[in-house]
Amino acid sequence: MRRKLTNWLVDAAFCLFAVVFSMLIADSVLPADLSATARAVEDTLWALACAAVFVRRRWPVALAVVLVLAGIWAHLLTGPTLVALFTVAAHRPPRVTAWVAAVALAPAPLVVVRQVLEPEPDRFARGVVFFFLILGSIGWGLYIRSRRQLIASLRERAERAAVDARRQAREDMAREMHDVLAHRLSLLSVHAGALEFHPGAPPAEVQRAAGVIRESAHQALQDLREVIGVLRRPENGERPQPVLTDLERLAAESRAAGMNVALDQRVGAPEEAPPVAGRTAYRIVQEGLTNARKHAADAPVTVTVSGGPGAGLTVEVCNPAPGGSQRGPIPGAGQGLIGLAERASLAGGRLEHRQAGDRFLLTAWLPWPG
Repeated sequence: MRRKLTNWLVDAAFCLFAVVFSMLIADSVLPADLSATARAVEDTLWALACAAVFVRRRWPVALAVVLVLAGIWAHLLTGPTLVALFTVAAHRPPRVTAWVAAVALAPAPLVVVRQVLEPEPDRFARGVVFFFLILGSIGWGLYIRSRRQLIASLRERAERAAVDARRQAREDMAREMHDVLAHRLSLLSVHAGALEFHPGAPPAEVQRAAGVIRESAHQALQDLREVIGVLRRPENGERPQPVLTDLERLAAESRAAGMNVALDQRVGAPEEAPPVAGRTAYRIVQEGLTNARKHAADAPVTVTVSGGPGAGLTVEVCNPAPGGSQRGPIPGAGQGLIGLAERASLAGGRLEHRQAGDRFLLTAWLPWPG
């Protein structure tokens, strides 16, 4: 794999650091009585060590160990050694870094013992500075490694949050389309079924049913356009959401479709209900009426809404148990009640559905802070 230009530039910068660092310390670390041959060997090893910086990414551990061991005899390898130790700490696991650091710091006790046996302040000071430089390079490498891991973790977390947000948006959109379209399409099915089972109905009744079918189809298309429009242009905000006061309109639509719906609203000021609670209550009643049309189209349905600030909002939809309709059941995916339970839970409430004798009850409680 070809190296990136930035990697070449970084390696060149580290090589330059090694060269400059070794040149700065040369006068203080090279013995004064060094022969010309020994100085040539020192310079050759120093040049090779500085050039080896360019392979530090491929063999960081081997390079660091070789430079540490070679530094026992050579005097100008401190700069390349610091770069190699930094690379190990920044790119290798902490366990490997610990082993390399142990090798690099192994001569430290010998320096202390030698100072005790043969005191030489300048030599001891150089040794202390050297080992502090080793610790500094390793510590800086560990910092860079932990920072890189932190950035990678934050990036991964952000990507995961974006995926979760997209999935949640899809689920919300699917739930919204189900709630809206299932209600409209069930109206279409009811009136189409009425025309099918009563082909000899009076023209006025046929005309009324056809008008309801046309209006329901038009409204379903309009709702679908609004939902898809929000999906395409999320920056424009969400589509207008229903509130608790819209229950009267919902019940009127169902009555116009031929259902026997009794709405008992015992909320003193429904316009003051929290938007989330009102919207969720509307969707619960909407789904309850849709299910009633599917399974008991000719039977009466009772919708009761009660509560207020502090006590919460209670919604109950009661209709005969499935099986009482003379028409065939309207097909469904069976996801409506699951979606309602999720809606109620997201709103901080709860939802239950059960069959009590020959009646089917859909009950929900939603919070309404006082």
